[in-house]
Amino acid sequence: MDSAQLPALVAFANVARHGSFSRAAAEAGVSASALSQSIRALEAQLNVRLFNRTTRRVALTEAGAQFLERVRPALSMLEAAYEALDETRGEPTGMLRINLPRVASDLLVMPHLAEFARRFPRVAVELALDEGLTDLVGEGFDAGIRLGERLARDMVAVPLSGPLRIAVAGSPAYFERYPKPVTPDDLNKHDCLRYRFSTSRGIYRWEFAEPGTGRSRRTFDVQTSGSFVTNDLRTMVHAAEQGVGLLHVIEDFVRPQLADGRLVRVLDDWALTFDGFSLYMPSRTQMPLKLRVFVDFLKEKCGAGR
Repeated sequence: MDSAQLPALVAFANVARHGSFSRAAAEAGVSASALSQSIRALEAQLNVRLFNRTTRRVALTEAGAQFLERVRPALSMLEAAYEALDETRGEPTGMLRINLPRVASDLLVMPHLAEFARRFPRVAVELALDEGLTDLVGEGFDAGIRLGERLARDMVAVPLSGPLRIAVAGSPAYFERYPKPVTPDDLNKHDCLRYRFSTSRGIYRWEFAEPGTGRSRRTFDVQTSGSFVTNDLRTMVHAAEQGVGLLHVIEDFVRPQLADGRLVRVLDDWALTFDGFSLYMPSRTQMPLKLRVFVDFLKEKCGAGR
């Protein structure tokens, strides 16, 4: 291989990861036309078409997918070699790409992001908000954050938070119009704010546990109805504050609203407790320094295991 082709190979892998010339170009800080010309030159040198291009999407050809499968390990090895140099200097550097849901971003990462940036100024952080389980390797992420119960079996997991608890709540204005529910069965008389998953497009069924103590309580879910549906938790909380309906969400996400009375909690005896968030990553013999400091930082700030 001509070493001059290396930038084009990196560009090829990035376009494949994004499925877009414009997004890959923006990440690299070049124009989409320049990136496209680089890929066309690579295709000419290889004498094979790597992408099928339309006005709406860019997709790998069969030959392009096979080529990427062979090229990706070599590019990963090169990236690891550069990171190993940083290891010898003891200075973390590079782009750290993390995939996580909004609730994890709001609760675990964003409150501490400024301090992380001050401590490690040469580490750039990209947060991709996603409710589904993403192929970390295929999409080029260093790690992801998910609830413990949703982790893939072939991943290494690092706990970041203790057990979490669900809160069902509504605004004082809402309860002026509706009586407070006493059991989950009463929810069929209420206007419930519903969450739609962005990936599966399904509506989340509210989960509960029978009153009692310990983790052996019987759990069940309830199909709710209501006049408002969203795929964004912040929007759902705002709607609850305005009295649109009842909210079912992780307690920590609305702790300020519960503390100052903007939201009033109900069905507390039926609240479900479940495993907290974990940072997960592909199994590696040696964790890159940029990821290691990020993991240690979050464990310090989030109080994992306390």
